[in-house]
Amino acid sequence: MTRLGDLERAVMDVLWDVVPGTSDGVTVREVADALDGRELAYTTVMTVLDRLAGKGMVQREREGRAWRYRPAASREAHIAQLMLDALDLGGSRDAALVRFARSVTGTEAEVLRAALGSEAGLTGPGSTGGDPGDTELTDRLDGPTGRRTAGEAAER
Repeated sequence: MTRLGDLERAVMDVLWDVVPGTSDGVTVREVADALDGRELAYTTVMTVLDRLAGKGMVQREREGRAWRYRPAASREAHIAQLMLDALDLGGSRDAALVRFARSVTGTEAEVLRAALGSEAGLTGPGSTGGDPGDTELTDRLDGPTGRRTAGEAAER
């Protein structure tokens, strides 16, 4: 997954914050208006959205002469994919995971335990027992590597 530049991130934040999952999306003008403090030209926002579409970060649909844009995946799915990509940077995945696990807060550790318990189909103390809300915490397995890909929880 491609890292986002500052302006791309600001545009994605608008899309993630403004566009509900069931929405038809927003126009370039609506995104530009939401970025009102940045004093950006309409064409600049249009270019950024076009590049994000090329990267697969946004989906777009033609509406008359304009395009409507919406995020291709949730913010949480994007962050999860960034974390998975970081694990692929080299070295020991296991060591990186252990180091990460040791760095989280107690509350974050409980969230991870619940998600892992749910994924394993476990129930009991500290487990969510498959609560539908957990789908944002875990995503579908992707291929023989056992890696998860972001944005696919709804397909399970």
